[in-house]
Amino acid sequence: MFFAAAFRQAHDGYHHSLGAGRRLTTAILLLLSVLLMTSLHSIRATHMAHHRDPLGDHDVEVRLAKASWQQALLGGITYRLAIYRQGLRLSSRRHRMLAWLEFGLIALVIMGALMMSVFAASTVLGQVVLYHLVVMMLANASVGIIAVWGVHHDCDETIARTERNPLVNLLTFNLLYHVEHHLFPAIPSNHLPTLAKRLDAAAPHLTNAPVLPSRATVIKRMKHHWNAIKDKYQNSDDSECPIRKRFA
Repeated sequence: MFFAAAFRQAHDGYHHSLGAGRRLTTAILLLLSVLLMTSLHSIRATHMAHHRDPLGDHDVEVRLAKASWQQALLGGITYRLAIYRQGLRLSSRRHRMLAWLEFGLIALVIMGALMMSVFAASTVLGQVVLYHLVVMMLANASVGIIAVWGVHHDCDETIARTERNPLVNLLTFNLLYHVEHHLFPAIPSNHLPTLAKRLDAAAPHLTNAPVLPSRATVIKRMKHHWNAIKDKYQNSDDSECPIRKRFA
C-alpha cells in the first residue's frame, strides 16, 4: 500500500500536478526515490517521452505492453534497467545529476541495510529496514506487469485502458484511470474519477476497454481453454490414428 501510494504521488510529480512548486516537487521526488528504492528522475524522462509518443516505436516505457503477460511478468527487472538507461540518455543535465544523486542515495541505503543484516538483524529496526528493502525491490519488479502491460496491452485507438471498479481504484489510488490520464495528463489523480464520469458521458468509445476483465470474459476464456484441452485429449485417442483409419 505504501508503494502504491508513493508511486502515485511520484507520478503526479512527473507532471507537476502535486500542487507544489518545482523545488518542492524535486525534493519530494528525491525523498520518494530513496523510500521506493528507484530513481524517479530517470523514470520521469522516459515517462514524458511515453506521453509524447504513446505506443510509438521509440516508446521504451510501453515495450512490455506489446509482449505476453508472462513476458511482462518475468521481464520486470530488465525493463527497469532499460528505463534507467533510456532515462539518463533523455534527461537534461540537471535531471541527470539528480538521477545520479538518487542512485547514490539508494546505494547508501542498501549498504546500510546490509550492515544491519550483519550487526543488527535481530533488532526490530533491522528487520523493518530489511523487510522494506525486499518489498520495494519486488514491487519495482512488478511495475511492468501492473502499470505498463495492465493498462496498455492490446490498445490501438484508445491508447490505454481504464477501470471502473471502485474498490480496485481505491486500492490503486486511481492509477488505473489511464486513458483519462493520457487524454488529460495535467489533471491531478484525485480528480480523475470526475473526469472519468464526463468521458463516459461524452466519449464512451474511449473508455470501453477495461483493465480487469469482466466475469463473463473470464468464464468465456476458461471455457475456451477447457475445450482446447478436451479436444487435444480426444484427438490423442488411438482411434484417430491415420494408419488405423486405413485398415478400418
